[in-house]
Amino acid sequence: MYSKLLKLELKSFLRNPQFGANLAMKILMGFSYFGMCIVFIAMSFGLYFFAAEELKTNPVEVFSRYFLYYAVFDLVLRYFIQQMPTQNIKPFLTQNLTKKKLVNYTLLKIIFNFFNWGYLLFMLPFSGLLIFHGHYSVSGVLMFLTGIMFVFYFNNFLNILLNKQNAVLYSVGVVIGVFAFLEYYGYLHLSFFSEKIFSAFYTIPGVFLIPVLLTVATGYLAHRNIRKNFYLDRGLELEKAEGKTENIDFLNRFGTLGSFINNDIRLLKRSKAARSAVIAGVMFLFYGLLYFSGSAYSTDFMRVFLGIFVTGGFLLMFGQRVPAWDSSYYPLMMTQKVPYKDYLEAKWYVVVLATAVSMILALGYLFISWEFYLTIFAAGLYNLGVNSYLTLLAGAFNKKPIDLNSSTKSFSGGSNNFNMKVLLIMIPQMLVPMAVFALVKWVAGIELSVASLGILGLTGFLLRHKIFDQIVKTYKSEKYSTIEAFKKSA
Repeated sequence: MYSKLLKLELKSFLRNPQFGANLAMKILMGFSYFGMCIVFIAMSFGLYFFAAEELKTNPVEVFSRYFLYYAVFDLVLRYFIQQMPTQNIKPFLTQNLTKKKLVNYTLLKIIFNFFNWGYLLFMLPFSGLLIFHGHYSVSGVLMFLTGIMFVFYFNNFLNILLNKQNAVLYSVGVVIGVFAFLEYYGYLHLSFFSEKIFSAFYTIPGVFLIPVLLTVATGYLAHRNIRKNFYLDRGLELEKAEGKTENIDFLNRFGTLGSFINNDIRLLKRSKAARSAVIAGVMFLFYGLLYFSGSAYSTDFMRVFLGIFVTGGFLLMFGQRVPAWDSSYYPLMMTQKVPYKDYLEAKWYVVVLATAVSMILALGYLFISWEFYLTIFAAGLYNLGVNSYLTLLAGAFNKKPIDLNSSTKSFSGGSNNFNMKVLLIMIPQMLVPMAVFALVKWVAGIELSVASLGILGLTGFLLRHKIFDQIVKTYKSEKYSTIEAFKKSA
């Protein structure tokens, strides 16, 4: 039965109208996973030899000392990016298939997810080095390996149980963050307890069974929870909420454009998926702190890169998902006499306003360096006058719908869909401003390099009507393929 379900998913992939784009995405993801594999393997060698030869200490103890912090980070990361693979399962719920088999199939897909077994690419080389180079006890290393891997699987099932428990997860994340801050300044030593707990997997026989038993318990609870809610009219139903009438009156004076902006503001207030773009925009404001991470980000080229993300986090997260935000009613909207230009301009005004606010909030970087803030300001000008259009243009080729009605985070099916056209558009988004700024600063100094990006941004503003005409043409040319893709995924 499970093989038959896999075959049906394969047929769905091959017959999808966006097969070419999806295949390109899979290939790119494959390269990304391959890169992550290389990084994990390299990190295992780096940690072992750094601990054994530089610190002259036990690599197991060094690993265990900070593993508690990483385990919490892994849990938070899973909560935001690891989704339940239920989108392709929904059609089977109306067929003559037992719910138990569908739930088991869903859990099997989760268990064999890269986010779980991928850690073996770090743990296996690290364990091998402990045994063959460090001559550590084989049985102790195997117990340590088993215990650590089951901690990750414990996180996996706990992520399912924490679904919709935002307050709990945020509280844990904040508490651990405070502990890390206090430890950094020497007021607390949580790493001492972390070392004692996780190194016990190696030193004390049987302790590794604790995460195994916890994983079995949370796995059982997760299975029961999924099965309990595995109904189209319960766990997978559209979220019901009391209807509210929200309106920003002064926008009504702008006619259709104002109505579209009103709709986007309602979207950002009501939808979890849309709010995640706002949260990402806020989080990207701190991306500039990588400036302190080393010489790699201290070059002019890379500082512009930081500036683009500091001021354009919301722009990139929200803009390139146009029109996917409206995928649930996009086919209906296209049957009306909707002014395409007003529709796109409304999205543009939203991202431009968010970018301008980000530039103001980024004033805090003046305390680091006035030159660094000027770089961020220059990148913001480029985002306002150039990247705002390019991001909307990339959205024309994004044909993966977003399920705004999903009742919970884990059961949502929306995800961004990159393709080669989107990747080509990213070249002027990222590389052009970085190259222009670095070149002009090398030739004429910081003032003219900021002015050069400002001129590009101002030129974009002055030509916005002609630029929008071209963007509208692109959206119209992709109109019917977009409608078909949204209908197929509905």
